[in-house]
Amino acid sequence: MRWWAWLIAIVAVVIAVSSCSSPGRYAERNPYLQPKDTNAIDFFMMRWFGDDEWADQVSEIAANPELVPQQQVNLGALLAPATEPQITWLGHATFLLQYQGLNILTDPIFSDRASPLSFAGPERLQQPPLSIAELPTIDFVIISHNHYDHLDEATIRALGSAVTYLVPLGLTPWFTELGIPAAQVREFDWWDVQSFGAFRVTATPSQHWSARSLWDKNDTLWASWHLAIGDWQVWFAGDTGYNDKQFKDIGQRFPDIDDALLPIGAYLPRWFMQPQHINPEEAIMMHRDVGAKRSYAMHWGTYQLAAESLQQTRDDLATAKQALATDTSTVQLMAIGQTVKGGASLFFDDGDSKN
Repeated sequence: MRWWAWLIAIVAVVIAVSSCSSPGRYAERNPYLQPKDTNAIDFFMMRWFGDDEWADQVSEIAANPELVPQQQVNLGALLAPATEPQITWLGHATFLLQYQGLNILTDPIFSDRASPLSFAGPERLQQPPLSIAELPTIDFVIISHNHYDHLDEATIRALGSAVTYLVPLGLTPWFTELGIPAAQVREFDWWDVQSFGAFRVTATPSQHWSARSLWDKNDTLWASWHLAIGDWQVWFAGDTGYNDKQFKDIGQRFPDIDDALLPIGAYLPRWFMQPQHINPEEAIMMHRDVGAKRSYAMHWGTYQLAAESLQQTRDDLATAKQALATDTSTVQLMAIGQTVKGGASLFFDDGDSKN
């Protein structure tokens, strides 16, 4: 492909997924965000011609795979889970949550690229730890928002119409265009609650934006999610920037969260990424705000979406833990493919990935 064709492809991807400042139907849903005069062209110029250095995560993980360890999935544990809750990290923001006979996926993506294009856009650093066909029968899929690294068409097509999809406002048409019946899609505004037997779901606020094309900026909502399965409570942050209001509100409304799933990647350079992506220090602050007993890191080590290196992410998390005097239950690192049962501590930061 000629260089100009690659340039056009890259610009298209950047425009589709980078800017967070233009208005849209739900743009007012970021009340604690100071508007910043940045757009897709700013991102493109900063990425390719700016002074900010971008790490090469592909080379980094090739040289040292243990930066983001991946371990063999215990398929037996996934297909016949124990009686206690269990969490399996499948990469990026994709977790398999299992308890009381339910199998729930968050923001599932198994594709090689997080992009509308098959030949350009963020490429997967490591293969998924299992295939979609190897998953147990999925009952529910939780979607935080419609960006390509969180709502993946190929994955949703493969999961099919037997799943119930829980999504923010405005996303039903996207699913029905894939042939999934509208009855299988449940839309939520923030603080909406729906129950499915012992499974109670609440969409909660987050600070982000949405777009899948040049023309639908902020036309669908974004959300974090509180999931209660019997006596187990999980909070899935989705993709979000930080403010000192919304997450404290969530913690006040749900004072008994057991496990929080928190993003720690795609945060540099801060002048561009801060409104939409938290850094490791803010992840620890978010853990405290929601009052979770334990939290696990996500949204890193799978696709490179920003400038920081993998080593810097680990170092920044360790530094933030030391500075904020946190314990081992705060924003723990998991290996891709790892299953945690019953809230076990990982003690992963020193290289140990045992349950």
